[in-house]
Amino acid sequence: MPAQTYSEKSWAAPGAQAPLDATVRLPGSKSLTNRELVLAALAAGPSRLGRPLVARDTALMVDALVALGTSIEHDGDDLVVTPGPLRGDTQVDCGLAGTLMRFLPPLAALASGPVRFDGDERARARPMAETVGSLRALGVEVDDDGRGTLPFTVRGSGAVDGGEVVLDASRSSQFVSGLLLVGARFARGLTVQHRGGALPSLPHIAMTVDVLARRGVRVTSDVAAARWTVEPGPIAPRDVVVEPDLSNAAPFLAAALVAGGRVAVPDWPERTTQVGDRLREWLPAFGARVSRAAGALVVEAGGVRAAPLRAVDLDLGEGGELAPTLVGLAAFADGPSRFTGIGHLRGHETDRLAALAAELTALGAATEETEDGLVVTPGPLAATDRPWGAYGDHRMATTGALLGLAVPGVVVDDVTTTAKTLPGFAALWERMLRA
Repeated sequence: MPAQTYSEKSWAAPGAQAPLDATVRLPGSKSLTNRELVLAALAAGPSRLGRPLVARDTALMVDALVALGTSIEHDGDDLVVTPGPLRGDTQVDCGLAGTLMRFLPPLAALASGPVRFDGDERARARPMAETVGSLRALGVEVDDDGRGTLPFTVRGSGAVDGGEVVLDASRSSQFVSGLLLVGARFARGLTVQHRGGALPSLPHIAMTVDVLARRGVRVTSDVAAARWTVEPGPIAPRDVVVEPDLSNAAPFLAAALVAGGRVAVPDWPERTTQVGDRLREWLPAFGARVSRAAGALVVEAGGVRAAPLRAVDLDLGEGGELAPTLVGLAAFADGPSRFTGIGHLRGHETDRLAALAAELTALGAATEETEDGLVVTPGPLAATDRPWGAYGDHRMATTGALLGLAVPGVVVDDVTTTAKTLPGFAALWERMLRA
C-alpha cells in the first residue's frame, strides 16, 4: 500500500479517558435510502421517505435520479419523490458509491437516450463487468471500450424486454440487487441466476427482495439455487420511514469494548434485513454483553485496559461492511483472530484487506492476508509518525478512530471520507466520549 501523508484533513483520534456511558442516535440507512429512492423513481405515483440518510452517497443518488427525470423535493426532513418520464442525454456522477454505480445503469436502460456514468478515480477500479454484461445480455447497448469498469454509457431505448440473466456476482451482491430493483418494469420481468464463487452479503439481496415486496412487486427467491425472479407489473408508491443505519453503528458500539462502559443506539428495529443486526452476535464473540432496552441496542464491556478481548474466528461473508470494525477489535485480543468470507472486500472503496493489513501492522498488530480474509496477531500497539490511512474509505477512517480510543497518538489522515455515509462523524464520536 502507498504511504500516507498528513494533510489539512487529518484528525487526531481522541483517546477514551474514562468508561463510556453514551446514547448515539444515528441517521437513516444508506442501503435502504438508496433502494427506496430507486423504487420511488419507478413507482406509479409519489412516495415520501422519512428520515432518509443525507450523505454523499444518497445526495449523488438524488442528483442522478433528478437528472434522469424524477422530481425529488425536501419537505422538512423528508424527501418527496414524484416519478417522471425517464430521460437520457445526461451524465451521472457515481462518486464512490457502489449502490449508485450498480443500481442506476439498469434503470438508465429504461430512459430515452444515452446516459454516461463516471465517478471518482477509485470508482474506475471497482468491478462493473457484470453490470455491463448483464445489460448487454438483455439487449441494452453499453459502450465501455471493453474495460468492464467506469466510465461507460448506457444507451437507453425507453423499454427493456427482460427475460433471464446469468451472471457471476461473487464480487458484489449489488450486481443482483441492481437488476432486481428494476426488473418489474421490464416487459417480461426478470430472472437473475448467479453462477460462480460464493455469493457475498446475501442479507443485502434479502433487503432488496423485502423492499420490492413492500411495494407490491412479486419476487420468487430460491436462495439455495442463487436464483431470483421478479414478475412484471407496477411498483406501488409508498410512504416509508427509513431505519437507522445499523452498519454505521458498528464503530460506536465497538467503542464500548475498547474504552469500556456502555453505548446504546436507539430505534434499533425488532426485525430488519440490515447486515448491521449481526453485531448482536459478533460483538459478544469478543466478550461484549449485548441487550435491548427501551428500543435501543446496548453494548457493555470492561474495556481493553482491564483485560484483552477474546480472539475470534469469524466468517463475515454475510456482513463484509462490518469487517473493518471487527478486524480492528482483533488488535486488542488475547491471541490471533481469523476472519474469512471477505475476499470480495478487495473491490470495495479501496482494497480493504490490503489497507487493514498495512495499517494494523504499522500499529503493531501483525496482520496477514489470506485468499478470502485476514489473520490478526496482536502485539504491543503504538502510533508512529505515519498517520492511519483512510485510503478514501469511510470505514477505514472509522476504524482508525476506534483504534485511537486506546492507542495514543493515532491520527486519521482524512476523516472527511466519513461524509460518504455519515456526515459529522468526528463531532458525533467526540460527543460520545464527552457523554
